[in-house]
Amino acid sequence: MSDAVNDNDSSQSPFGKCPICAKPSEERWHPFCSRRCADVDLHRWLSGNYAIPVTEPGDDEEG
Repeated sequence: MSDAVNDNDSSQSPFGKCPICAKPSEERWHPFCSRRCADVDLHRWLSGNYAIPVTEPGDDEEG
């Protein structure tokens, strides 16, 4: 018997984990596991739950 680690674990997806539910990612919906998780992510973007902070050019100046 070999003491080597088995890197061919079938429970791991080659595409990583879904960022919404952490299930193995599917190639068709990459990086998500399903259309449902892709739609959840899209809804979060469209509803403003995800936002990139921005500093407007005139915020530091008073005038």
